[in-house]
Amino acid sequence: MEKVLVIGAARSGVAVSKLLKKNGYDVLLTDAKEVPEKEELEDLGIQVVDGGHPDWLLNTEYAFVVKNPGIPYRVPIIKYFVDAKVPVYTEIEVAYRFAKHFSYGAITGTDGKTTVTTLLYEMLKKAGPALTAGNIGIPLSEQVFSHDDQDTRIALELSNFQLLGIDSFRPHVSTITNLAPDHLDYMDSLDDYYSSKMRIYKNTTKEDYFIRNVDDPNIMKYAQNIPCQVIDFSLQRQDVDLYVKDGQAWYQDISLFHVNDLKIVGAFNCGNAMMAACMAYLMGVSLDDIQDVIQNFKGVEHRIEYVTTIDGVRIYNDTKATNTHSACAALSAFKENVILLCGGKDKHISFDDLKQYDHKIKHCFSFGQTKDQFKDIFTHQTSVETMQAAFAEACKIAKPGDTILLSPACSSFDQFKNYEVRGEIYKNMVHAYAKTRR
Repeated sequence: MEKVLVIGAARSGVAVSKLLKKNGYDVLLTDAKEVPEKEELEDLGIQVVDGGHPDWLLNTEYAFVVKNPGIPYRVPIIKYFVDAKVPVYTEIEVAYRFAKHFSYGAITGTDGKTTVTTLLYEMLKKAGPALTAGNIGIPLSEQVFSHDDQDTRIALELSNFQLLGIDSFRPHVSTITNLAPDHLDYMDSLDDYYSSKMRIYKNTTKEDYFIRNVDDPNIMKYAQNIPCQVIDFSLQRQDVDLYVKDGQAWYQDISLFHVNDLKIVGAFNCGNAMMAACMAYLMGVSLDDIQDVIQNFKGVEHRIEYVTTIDGVRIYNDTKATNTHSACAALSAFKENVILLCGGKDKHISFDDLKQYDHKIKHCFSFGQTKDQFKDIFTHQTSVETMQAAFAEACKIAKPGDTILLSPACSSFDQFKNYEVRGEIYKNMVHAYAKTRR
């Protein structure tokens, strides 16, 4: 029986441990923290070593190692196995090997991944068994564990962290939404970050498809020597395969949907919908089903999510904007009088691109580790310690017709567990304030 080491429990580590055990491997799971599921896993015959990584783990022979995608390769225990030439995968690669009946539509990029993935999933499930997995929050291993005997279409969101750990993974249709600076606290360089995204199509063949965003100069620079069929996409041009003309989104000479049917705001969301619709069409979804989803889709939680209106002030939650490019996309969807709440963990990314929206910003209240870095970005700016304080200050100056927008342009890890928790706390705070105004 081959032995496998899983480093990092979390949800994906627990899921891949169970999947490996189900498929006959001797599994050892280790985590620097306490593993809440330890007793359950040990009952399944999985050895759990928590509270640290003892040296004896390094003196055991493993068929391969599976690491949590969020653990950098420079962490000593990971670097040891890389240097020792032991294969190091993420759970995506492992799950793929055990899911012979799955067909994948895979999405990566800096922004828009979750919107495209969610739209694709809604379309796929109209046509038959479908699941969503990956960076969207559900480990692929978890889905494979429960559904590995089914012919299933998968809408799979992939981070570059997950792509770094693949070896044979092959999607039938894939896309990179865009490329902008991000994760420079994890990657050695911007070039490494962009290059890692290209791994999404590295195992594809002439039977597969890659949707290439020709409007993005970084994608055009890095997306070269693609082994599968390339579908060029643009919001600005019509001499491509996927384009907008006469108020409709077209794939070659096929009208996918009417742009006016979209409920989600922003030109970038039109692009997201076009990518999802084209992927769905190539995966066998009918045009009627694609158009039905387009007409009824109201957006993704935490991404320019409308929360409520209080005293004539519209309030939005865009906590998923964890980088500058994503926050710019959100600001582009509004015309004026935006009270912006931003800030968080420092990812060593420039905020200069936000300056182009200074004319839209009534006031910026920035918080967290990066709070003072917005002083030179916006004409009207105030630094506060917390998101709660930022919202309180925003409410003091908001007038009917204004918009309060949480779009942090930073990750959440300085003050919150993750961006979802940040968004939930924000929405609860908004609703609590609304009750005081009745």
